[in-house]
Amino acid sequence: MSREVRVRFAPSPTGPLHIGGVRTALYNYLFARKMGGKFLLRIEDTDQTRFVPGAEDYIKESLEWLGISPDESPWNPGDCAPYRQSERKPSYMQYALDLVEAGHAYYAFDTSEELEAMRERLTAARVVQPQYNSITRTQMKNSLTLPEEEVKARLASGEPYVIRVKIPRKEEVRLNDMIRGWVMVQSATLDDKVLMKSDGMPTYHLANIVDDHLMNITHVIRGEEWLPSAPLHVLLYKFFGWEDTMPEFAHLPLLLKPDGNGKLSKRDGDKLGFPVFPLNWENKVDGDTAAGFREQGYLSDAFLNFLAFLGWNPGDEREIFSLEELIEAFSVERIGKSGTKFDIAKAKWFNEQYLRAKSNAELAPYVIADAAKEGVTIIQDTAEALVALMKERVTFPAEIWQGSRFVVEAPTEFDQDIAGKRWNADAVTILTAYAETLEGYTGDFDAEKAKALLGETAEAKELKLGKSMQAVRLAVTGVGAGPDLMEIFAILGTEEVAKRIRFALATLEVIG
Repeated sequence: MSREVRVRFAPSPTGPLHIGGVRTALYNYLFARKMGGKFLLRIEDTDQTRFVPGAEDYIKESLEWLGISPDESPWNPGDCAPYRQSERKPSYMQYALDLVEAGHAYYAFDTSEELEAMRERLTAARVVQPQYNSITRTQMKNSLTLPEEEVKARLASGEPYVIRVKIPRKEEVRLNDMIRGWVMVQSATLDDKVLMKSDGMPTYHLANIVDDHLMNITHVIRGEEWLPSAPLHVLLYKFFGWEDTMPEFAHLPLLLKPDGNGKLSKRDGDKLGFPVFPLNWENKVDGDTAAGFREQGYLSDAFLNFLAFLGWNPGDEREIFSLEELIEAFSVERIGKSGTKFDIAKAKWFNEQYLRAKSNAELAPYVIADAAKEGVTIIQDTAEALVALMKERVTFPAEIWQGSRFVVEAPTEFDQDIAGKRWNADAVTILTAYAETLEGYTGDFDAEKAKALLGETAEAKELKLGKSMQAVRLAVTGVGAGPDLMEIFAILGTEEVAKRIRFALATLEVIG
């Protein structure tokens, strides 16, 4: 009988959620939904020294914004609660002691000074990678080298210790990664990692193995940075006797800088002017801040679509996918092995596609809200008209109001550079006559009619309209470029267009 697919996203609450972590969460979510399984979130907070207040809420809000909330989590617990490792602390020690009892782990009493002295000796002996392993442990202060009675006495006295895994000296560790295929490592290259720290908290290596087992995790989909730890994790499953229920592993490729040279970091984003976090981050304790995709105007569904393609492809030419379509098309086998360059231009392209696909009514609330921030009140119909005017010209919703506010607010000043070049006698003649025409016009007035009346006015004056069009735009909008001018006229109506033209005629001086 096959097991229910259960995957987990296990971030540490140490700061904002990096885009690489968000991608890991998304791939876990897509895989779970595709396989009819469950997506869990577990907070890995065993390192209390790095805990940052607010980070857990940030993780929750980020996943909710993206629409990939977990089936089980600290705020939505299931049968495997608790979902914070700090709350599971009492159980880990017994598992570590079980490994000691079975001969797969041992107590180590070495001080930090003794550990440093060991590294210096190995460095002096030209050991490339100094580590506490099957060879060096024989020279250190641990339960493998000390008499049994002395070990008991040290434990009884409360002397600080850690519990280390006992890596076999000569063993081939094999792992069939879902993305990379077979990975084989000689145990001699591994070190005796600490499983339980001296403060009684487990390290990642012990806690995540125990928790994945107890939470019935069937597949571990995580970042490439954990691939070097995978052989140790395979050994721990073997030592515990859990080989039959060991999850399958898939290690995701790195997200690289835009030039492909190294892993993407917050510093890269700051330097190149793009965010690497889903939401804005502000830590009031240390003053750390970071820009987020949401606050920069990215639509959540566009960002999600962009994120899915950072390492995965559907195998055809399609690029636009809804979340439901991503679930249907997703497969781990189509995730690449090599790192993926981060392309902010592509993220903007996705945002443009999604923005243009939305109805004017859907985008109108953005315009209403942005206008309200500046003390301007506009109604739904006006907002929809502004959306229609700007939608094909912008990347972010905020740019709709920024690029069309002059439609709602008549200009009080004019681009002097344009005025100095285009505000001539011919333009004044055409505009004066056009204002008179509009003031006496009572018929239907749309973009087509506005254009026809303007053309007829110029023709009646025997003047070429083309040379004066920038001056016409200047009179009504205050600037020399922008969206379709006749559409703007249609939104404003004859009375307002005429009024603005009269103001420009009274304000600007004719050149030449």
